[in-house]
Amino acid sequence: MKISIELAAEFRNDEGKGASRRLRHAGRVPAILYGGAQPPRMLSLDHQKLVLLVDNEKFYSTIIGVKVGAETQAAVVKDLQMHPAKPQVLHVDLQRVFDDEKIRLRLPIHFKGEAGSPGVKLQGGLVSHRLADIEVQCLPKDLPEEIVLDLSQMKLNETKHISDIPLPDGVVATAVIQGKDQVVVSMHSPRAEEPDAKTAEVAAAPAAEAKKAEGKKEEPKKDAAKK
Repeated sequence: MKISIELAAEFRNDEGKGASRRLRHAGRVPAILYGGAQPPRMLSLDHQKLVLLVDNEKFYSTIIGVKVGAETQAAVVKDLQMHPAKPQVLHVDLQRVFDDEKIRLRLPIHFKGEAGSPGVKLQGGLVSHRLADIEVQCLPKDLPEEIVLDLSQMKLNETKHISDIPLPDGVVATAVIQGKDQVVVSMHSPRAEEPDAKTAEVAAAPAAEAKKAEGKKEEPKKDAAKK
């Protein structure tokens, strides 16, 4: 099992909003480590070190070593709560990882070859990205470092689904095995976003009728002025 990031932690015993508030004032972040046959353990993390990791996509898509004293537990980030108005981490949920137990983790999709594809380069198409990441299931040893979707051969009016993403042996996409094979990316013509002449005519009709009716209302006023 490959551990990409190490995260120093301390055990904590105090519970409740008051205890969490005191931790945050002291520059710590309340966290919980759960999973497996072991009971959940409450932890605290250094906020200054943690905030440097939250913008790194690997923090959410790789296995982390949570180190308490001399012991290190493999884990993955399952949830992270941020303050709505400032760059402050409020709470972190960590799930234990074991060699013989499958994990479910969201991995970002890295797209390549888009600019050189026939649909863009020769046909003037536009690429719409529908999904930025997918959830996969696998044993920790099989977790890929990244997943890549090659768009270099994509043509106009083509789409690629989750099932088109190449995954290593032992790795499956949760959506596919659940029968929810969603569109990840599509190639379409720019003209598809512009209203055609008939649509524009229908859209303009109510405005034209309103203008005509307004003109009829003004006619009696002109006749009255002549009298």
